[in-house]
Amino acid sequence: MEERIYKTMRGTGAANIALGVVTLAVGVVTGILLIVNGAKLLARKSNLTF
Repeated sequence: MEERIYKTMRGTGAANIALGVVTLAVGVVTGILLIVNGAKLLARKSNLTF
């Protein structure tokens, strides 16, 4: 009985770590894209008219 609980907790912990890594990677990629796009806007600021 205790072994089943241990295996369940281990699987849940592994899934949480994997989800955390994926979330961290997506956050880093999103941040990089936002910085790159912001830099492009700043570089072309003189060409933008409203």
